[in-house]
Amino acid sequence: MNFETITSEVVIIAIRSRGPGGQNVNKVSSAAQLFWHFLESKGLSPDEKARIQEKLVNRINNENQIYLRSDEYRDLERNKARVIEKLRDFLTTALARPKARRATRPTRSSIKKRREGKSQRAEVKQTRRRVNWD
Repeated sequence: MNFETITSEVVIIAIRSRGPGGQNVNKVSSAAQLFWHFLESKGLSPDEKARIQEKLVNRINNENQIYLRSDEYRDLERNKARVIEKLRDFLTTALARPKARRATRPTRSSIKKRREGKSQRAEVKQTRRRVNWD
């Protein structure tokens, strides 16, 4: 993944923010919206594109764009930086490969403990049975 190439392909639009801010909220476009056509990106391999499409399905709109929004701060520049940081975080989590699980055998003591637990449980159940006095 080449993140510098990705950031050059990103489109960031300034929009009006929601939430507190007084009259400034109605006048200034301080929130940042990010759109990125990840399927047309030159910074990703086809395998990476497939992983992103699978893992970030809730962040992809109908035009196959990744859509992110940031209105955490009151100024546009900090929101732009934050939305790019969000994109980086989402991509690193989506492209992280899970560690392969190696099958291991249970130890001799764990097998012994399991069997002893089973026999103890069977003994408890045996003592709970109805006694036959014949």
